[in-house]
Amino acid sequence: MSSTPTIDNPVREASVSPAPPPRVSASALQENPYFNRELSWLSFNERVLAEACNGQYPLLERLRFLSISGSNLDEFMMIRVAGLVGQAQRGIDKPSIDGQTPTQQLSAIREKLAVLSEWQQDIWRDIHRSLAEADIHVADEQRVDPAAHEWLKSFFLEEILPVITPQALDPAHPFPFVQNEGMGLLFTLTRDADQDQIIEMILIPSALPRFVRVPSTPGDNGEAVYISIASLIQRYAQKLFPGFTIEGDGLFRVLRDSDIEIEEEAEDLVRTFRSAIQRRRRGQVIQLELEDDFDPKAEAILLEQLGVHEAAVIKTDGMIGIDGLAEIVNEDRPDLKFDAYSPRYPERIREHDGDAFSAIREKDIIIHHPYESFEVVVDFIRQAAEDPDVVAIKQTLYRAGSQSAVINALIDAAERGKSVTAVVELKARFDEEQNLTWATKLERAGVQVIYGFTDWKTHAKVAMVVRREDDGFRTYCHFGTGNYHPVTAKIYTDLSFFTADPKLCRDAAKMMNFVTGYVEPDALELISIAPLNLREELYRRIDTEIANAGKGKPAGIWMKCNQITDQGMIDRLYAASQAGVRIELVVRGICCLRPGVPGLSENIRVKSIIGRFLEHSRIYAFANGRAMPGPNAAVFISSADLMGRNLDRRVESLIPILNRTVHDQVLQQVLLANMLDTEQSWWLHADGGYSRVETDGKPFNCHRYFMTNPSLSGRGGALEAGAVPKLSLRKGRSG
Repeated sequence: MSSTPTIDNPVREASVSPAPPPRVSASALQENPYFNRELSWLSFNERVLAEACNGQYPLLERLRFLSISGSNLDEFMMIRVAGLVGQAQRGIDKPSIDGQTPTQQLSAIREKLAVLSEWQQDIWRDIHRSLAEADIHVADEQRVDPAAHEWLKSFFLEEILPVITPQALDPAHPFPFVQNEGMGLLFTLTRDADQDQIIEMILIPSALPRFVRVPSTPGDNGEAVYISIASLIQRYAQKLFPGFTIEGDGLFRVLRDSDIEIEEEAEDLVRTFRSAIQRRRRGQVIQLELEDDFDPKAEAILLEQLGVHEAAVIKTDGMIGIDGLAEIVNEDRPDLKFDAYSPRYPERIREHDGDAFSAIREKDIIIHHPYESFEVVVDFIRQAAEDPDVVAIKQTLYRAGSQSAVINALIDAAERGKSVTAVVELKARFDEEQNLTWATKLERAGVQVIYGFTDWKTHAKVAMVVRREDDGFRTYCHFGTGNYHPVTAKIYTDLSFFTADPKLCRDAAKMMNFVTGYVEPDALELISIAPLNLREELYRRIDTEIANAGKGKPAGIWMKCNQITDQGMIDRLYAASQAGVRIELVVRGICCLRPGVPGLSENIRVKSIIGRFLEHSRIYAFANGRAMPGPNAAVFISSADLMGRNLDRRVESLIPILNRTVHDQVLQQVLLANMLDTEQSWWLHADGGYSRVETDGKPFNCHRYFMTNPSLSGRGGALEAGAVPKLSLRKGRSG
């Protein structure tokens, strides 16, 4: 029997129809019970791309989703596909979870990539037309009037010509290096004097924007006209090649292998990473994008010089480098974007006159980003830096961004004489260089910088503040599901948990000592740590649900995470399903678990939420012998997804939620709202396909709910009674 959710006080109702019957092909199940990781990721990007077609979204937000899909695919090529290419080249035939070799996976990926790339271009053509109707013209030569022509010519001569360098491609000139994500133009020229043909390359410097906006004039009626830098160079190329006739030109773009491999015996991790970052810029070419009508002779030169196999070439008659459209999203047209949203600052802390320590000392508090401001996390560190009674601060830093108030607060604390320790993770992909920069600045300020383990990433998000108080030293802790990053905190949904619980704080200290001094904790009181015992704790909780189901007790598992790829964890969930445990999973991205298969996983439902904000928090909840959701449930937040790398090769934390108000907020507000969402949700079917959730009642949007309602633990005394609409499940999948 399916569940029918209701929302009480105020009156809002939403009812979710059951997932459609499993669509299982016999051949799929004969192969094995798992989905391929890479193809599942491409399915995730299909769902992102589908949002670019969502007519309920403002036009520039649709364009944003299109550009995100392009950026996602680029990273997928640079990391995942590059890894498979490397395995295939080295003759490694180790099969994936679904039994495919690297070569088989590459074949399937390229087939799906071709479809995705074509869909991207179709969507771009549609959005391009809609933008023009909204007076935003992109690469539209017909909209450039004579005055604009003069401005563009002047811009080219003064801003572009000095920074570009044409280079002939012949035996006398070595082939220029094309950097990762680099774009360039090839020109086929005929010398007027002797009719000799030559090919010239111009690499477009990465410092230049992808598009230039033509300045507005009084008579343009508010129209915005964007011209790509590439088309501007093509327009005025004759200025570069006097005495030549331009026979043709073409744009290309290169993606390279961008993964970094570090040897375990590296003696100097900082020096090793600096060298590895330099090597990454010269990684193997993984994909070459070309315009459809690219000159065949010029194409042959590119393929030969870049060492590209034809299978890695994508040709298009549309936009090259879809990710670059993000620049257009910045156009000042609030009517074409989501309504501006300002996150709330928790009333609980305001009631303590902004004193975070006083509020936390009173009782635990959890902050739900981006609906509640990340500033409360920054203020926690700032207050610690300024408070004369604070003696020590310890913090992990995975991604902190290029403008980090948290880093500045740590520097301030060290300069004020406090003991400050920062665990800076150098292996945070694509943030390695930024993290090296921060590490240098922190060390110069007197911060003790630790780089953690050579072969494990420190992915746990923990900050500790030790404060001298009347009754002795007291430790305050922050545990997060997301990074200390001010930009992503505005668009990622994450949880920040503040506590002064002595047991949790003692465990946090042991975890920090484990990372900084390799001192393995002998007895943890509440926290579970990967790779030590986090996997085992989740297994133990799943096994408890299996045992309860066998005894006829209510049994249920609710999980929210970003990816599920670990075979051991999937098998455990299959065993729970076969024992009769009802399992609800909200998995934003990759899911290798196949739900809804009779005899295997008929009690498992999987949904994915894609919307205005990126779902990022990890929550794991277990019925614990009572119906879900309820006060007896065991609830945890975590930095870890259910992937082998998180469970076995990273330092991660699993934090139990024991405070009643925080427990209710995480389970019966945050997690339940995700279960109830219909407007942004997709069901995963047994054949690997996804379909949007259909509703037979009023739709429910969990993002809108969180944007318009205070959180349970952060609302403060003034809002205690009846201020937060209660979410509930009527019947069915309560466990």
